[in-house]
Amino acid sequence: MPYLTKAIHLANRIYRLHHPNHHHYRLGLPYSALIHHYFCSNSRKKDDNNAIDLSQYPTDKIRNFSIIAHVDHGKSTIADRLLELTGTIKRGHGIAQYLDKLQVERERGITVKAQTATMFYDYNNKESNTSYLLNLIDTPGHVDFSYEVSRSLAACQGALLVVDAAQGVQAQTVANFYLAFESNLTIIPVINKIDQPTADPDRVKEQLKSMFDLDPSDVLLTSAKTGQGLEHVLPAVIERIPPPPGKRDSNLRMFLLDSYYDEYKGVICHVAIVDGCLRKGEKISSVATGQSYEVLDVGIMHPELRSTGYLLTGQVGYVVSGMRSTKEARVGDTLFHTRTTVEPLPGFKPAKHMVFSGLYPADGSDFEALSHAIERLTCNDASVSVARESSTALGLGFRCGFLGLLHMDVFHQRLEQEHGTHIISTVPTVPYIFEYSDGSKVEVQNPGAFTSDPKIRVVASWEPTVLATIIIPSEYVGVVINLCSERRGEQLEYSFIDSQRAFMKYRLPLREIVVDFYNELKSITSGYASFDYEDSEYVASDVVKLDILLNGQPVDAMATIVHKLKAQRVGRELVDKLKKFIDRQMFEITIQAAIGSKVIARETISAMRKNVLAKCYGGDVTRKKKLLEKQKEGKKRMKRVGSVDIPQEAFHAILKVMWHPTWHVTWHPTWQMTWHEYMCR
Repeated sequence: MPYLTKAIHLANRIYRLHHPNHHHYRLGLPYSALIHHYFCSNSRKKDDNNAIDLSQYPTDKIRNFSIIAHVDHGKSTIADRLLELTGTIKRGHGIAQYLDKLQVERERGITVKAQTATMFYDYNNKESNTSYLLNLIDTPGHVDFSYEVSRSLAACQGALLVVDAAQGVQAQTVANFYLAFESNLTIIPVINKIDQPTADPDRVKEQLKSMFDLDPSDVLLTSAKTGQGLEHVLPAVIERIPPPPGKRDSNLRMFLLDSYYDEYKGVICHVAIVDGCLRKGEKISSVATGQSYEVLDVGIMHPELRSTGYLLTGQVGYVVSGMRSTKEARVGDTLFHTRTTVEPLPGFKPAKHMVFSGLYPADGSDFEALSHAIERLTCNDASVSVARESSTALGLGFRCGFLGLLHMDVFHQRLEQEHGTHIISTVPTVPYIFEYSDGSKVEVQNPGAFTSDPKIRVVASWEPTVLATIIIPSEYVGVVINLCSERRGEQLEYSFIDSQRAFMKYRLPLREIVVDFYNELKSITSGYASFDYEDSEYVASDVVKLDILLNGQPVDAMATIVHKLKAQRVGRELVDKLKKFIDRQMFEITIQAAIGSKVIARETISAMRKNVLAKCYGGDVTRKKKLLEKQKEGKKRMKRVGSVDIPQEAFHAILKVMWHPTWHVTWHPTWQMTWHEYMCR
């Protein structure tokens, strides 16, 4: 006991805390609550003194805008500088790419999730000094997340179109411009990175003029890294972008832009108030589900959640309403006051899944943990479709639909980083449509669901296609045309942006895109190619199901659908790879690739053989033959009852052959960067 008393006395030495009143506090455990109370109460006083009054911002003093650009053209860095310029975050104290919250975003240097921030800016014009409320939305730049961009643009009246001064107009620049143009947004062109040695702003201005008919005199020249020219961005936003339309005295109508799940608050919805106003404690209803909720909290993102108690017409903020699942918060939904009648706002078209893949736990006993992890993650990513499935080789798992390969990579990486799961991913596939001899049509997302019944004949098949936009230096036109022809592409458009760059548009099968097309495109153009695509129609195609058989038994997890012309090559590569990774057994293993009942490739793994003649030191040859025959019979019996253990490396090999760009990320995120990361640099 004396030792304990002495320890407490030592811990309770008096220290002077450095605050204006110069009070003394003891640092031992009995006094920690006092210290905590002082700092917490001090921070609350600060928040109370800086309470935000949104009522002083009518719609004519509000501007909603987003930042759109190609990958790695400086969107997030410009967003950081604008947040610093308006005092939303402290200059030099924030972390880089402040609005990129996810670990995977920081590791890969890309934006995956659109983020919103509210800024307050004092605009000094010739007449007076007026304070404006600016809502900034930082959007992703990769084609897989164009769905996020379209949702963000719905809440805006204008957009900053950011273009790299050295790289110029890229494929995703074109795609994002037309997204904004179709939404009738005011577009402010911004040429970024003018501090680079290779920057050529005049050439980029000519590209913007020829591609989008944008006046070169309207272009802003900036460097987000050095801060040069950024002082002209916000005045241009205020002067050129119109205020949000809407009537404050009308019934409440608000647009649901996005939602995510918080462990403590439940579902947090990002909304844009179109008409009327919303206050804490009011009852709201959903047009899509018809359910009613009570507003528990409402506020703005400044840049973190900041409760204000109300939102007014034209403002963008968040709402906590007690929803238990993001499935209740349907993106594009219209929310309104309960017991009122409103005209629903036009919503979004639903997300279209382009790539499907099976997810299985590496250890079969971890299925419940994987199920819980996927459920939690889909709460924050509603664009993923999930359905349960089972495999004879891998057990229970899930069939997931993704917007693209990078989307799939990011989902896998978030499962491992945020939830600690270890997964096996099957070969990604695209959806096909088959017509059978009995007249029925079926969409097949999983090759295992494709019937192999010889009585039911496939009379026609269709595969999805995409409209691909390719921008390349003019000297690489020939090799790119050859590549697209090899991938069964159809040329739709071919023109020159300027004397150095060519613009090409092709219709390509989606399967050819998600295999290794971009990897080869970058290779043959020395990394200068820019690529983007959007989904198109289904076209007739001669595709077949390729089965992998081990000792005559099909392995459903390794089945895939390929074009008939490439089936022979793919089948040969698959069996060659599997032979290297499957261990030898005490019996012979035959590996076959087959289309229906026709075997197109075969490899054999010979059995491990014990030397049964070791104990024979001479003697009659019939004795040796008898021992060898006995061993041979035992091998046959073992082959009938034995099972082949397929190691994870064999699945790696399959993915490497079929889908080289992504195979290793599924397993070891610490390995070398994928082609998606290479593309995003």
